Amino acid sequence: MPDLATALRAVLPPGAALGLPVAGDLPLEDPGPVVPARRVEFAAGRSAARAAMAALGLPPLPIPMGADRAPVWPGGVTGTITHCAGACLALAGQAADWHGLGLDAEPLVPLEAGLWPLILGPDEEGDGLQALRSFVAKEAAYKAQYPLSRMLFDFHTLRLDWRGAQFTAHFTRAVPPFAKGAQLQGRLVQAGGFVAAFVAIAA
Repeated sequence: MPDLATALRAVLPPGAALGLPVAGDLPLEDPGPVVPARRVEFAAGRSAARAAMAALGLPPLPIPMGADRAPVWPGGVTGTITHCAGACLALAGQAADWHGLGLDAEPLVPLEAGLWPLILGPDEEGDGLQALRSFVAKEAAYKAQYPLSRMLFDFHTLRLDWRGAQFTAHFTRAVPPFAKGAQLQGRLVQAGGFVAAFVAIAA
């Protein structure tokens, strides 16, 4: 994961800070009745989020879980958390700079062919690795827009155009406040056996 963090920090926009879990960091929140593995994952994510806020010069405030299970960031803060096998990272920024931040990461393992139709739209092609890249890119875009729309939707609601490691996610239907055809810009990173994507919506 250090290689992935280094690669991400090299391409993040100014004002977006990356955080990793801090060893020995005690959780300030209670995820409720969950299995032990989920409790460990939850604590790691919140620790990474507070590390990201600390990089912005912000105090280590609690980040509880909302009724929709999304993190409730402190006032004036926009952020995102991602977990996968072997990695946990968070992005944070000032809400005055960013309306939404989205980050997703997965091990660099091709997705099974049975999953491709769920992720790739009719005009999106690819193999198992491209399906994986599209998965993390669409997840990052979804996370970035969620604080604005508060709407759930499937992968086909976004269509990706790629330009090397950069991508544009187009809304294939209206998701207020985003109109059909609205675009979100993102970036893909591969390092240390992981693939990650981030999307930042400027204020």
